[in-house]
Amino acid sequence: MAGDERRVVITGLGALSGFGSGADVLWDAARSGHSAEQSLAFDDGTEVVCAAVPDLDPDALFGRRDARRMDRAGQLAAAAAEEALRDAGSPTIPSERIGAAFGTAHGGAATLDAAYSALLERGADRVSALTVPLGLANSPATAAARTHQLRGPVIAPASACAAGADAIGLAAMHIRAGSADAMVAGGAEAPLSPVLVAGYRRSGALTPGTLGVGACSRPFDSARDGFVIAEGAGAVVLEERELALARGARIYCELLGYGASCDANHLTDPEPSGAGPARAIAAALANAGVEAGEIGYVNAHATSTPAGDAAELMALERSGLAGAAISSTKGSTGHALGGAGGLETVVTVCALRDRQLPPNANLAEPETLELRLLDEAQAAPELDIALTTSFGFGGQNACLVLSSRGGDPG
Repeated sequence: MAGDERRVVITGLGALSGFGSGADVLWDAARSGHSAEQSLAFDDGTEVVCAAVPDLDPDALFGRRDARRMDRAGQLAAAAAEEALRDAGSPTIPSERIGAAFGTAHGGAATLDAAYSALLERGADRVSALTVPLGLANSPATAAARTHQLRGPVIAPASACAAGADAIGLAAMHIRAGSADAMVAGGAEAPLSPVLVAGYRRSGALTPGTLGVGACSRPFDSARDGFVIAEGAGAVVLEERELALARGARIYCELLGYGASCDANHLTDPEPSGAGPARAIAAALANAGVEAGEIGYVNAHATSTPAGDAAELMALERSGLAGAAISSTKGSTGHALGGAGGLETVVTVCALRDRQLPPNANLAEPETLELRLLDEAQAAPELDIALTTSFGFGGQNACLVLSSRGGDPG
């Protein structure tokens, strides 16, 4: 990070996952290697192994009227934002100086499902007038902004499964540039739609579920056979460091760097050499002013697909990160698509806070022994810099570098 730029710190965390509501609920489950997997049956009788948020009550959170004016992805984003803001001490920042950035892959999937059903079964005049605004990719970001009266910049990356990390990185850029003093940023996804599940299944990306519920998501394991689709939202409050210090905020860590790239190679499959993700990692390290050897922990994107995990291992090795501890917490959470980057940033912040490393759940036979893939939780008393990666269909890659030194003087 250039010396003349404003520094960005994280002061609040919020998360909703298959384990329930709360950043610490997510962290406790991830570091214990627990699984949120369950079997879900759709109305047509098809089943899918997934991870669903169990305890969201939007009417209680937002009131019935406002809850009905959000898609489920928007409700998840607004709820995660609420927790993160509360955790940050409900900062009294002028509303025009605080914005929202939420990435998503599918936007308002539930809204679109309902609209298609209404159109086909009852006719065009039965399609809701809210279909378009709630179905758009900016629906989660604007739901968070509207609910919490955030009148600064609103960003809504739709960069597939890199979207949550992109949202956080782009939000930090706004703060560094001076166009905002704070941003609530992350990702949200509610993809448990029969159409989306059928599409992912047809693409060969989803696990067939034959390994058994609780053991299907197994990043970096040689027996992996596809990802477990999940819903969820993760959010962080980003603030300009000097303003956060002036108000006496608790600072979890500093966001040192952000990098992005594109494989420009294949519609869905990663470029096998890992060159594209490696460019994003290199850009993030350069932006942070950090060498690869300083990274103590990598929270990897690894989704439990054969091609994706293999390419990421190549990317990490060619990036000089073979000596870092590596785990993908999707073995616990499943893959929340555009919400994954937000959830995994929360996990990475907690790892820095507690100096503990979460394991790769279900890692029985590692893909490689050349990299330090964690099969159990570990204490990491010296951990102070970590990296988290997010990669998506279309070859989109994003990387964030975080440091626990952010609250130190100087």
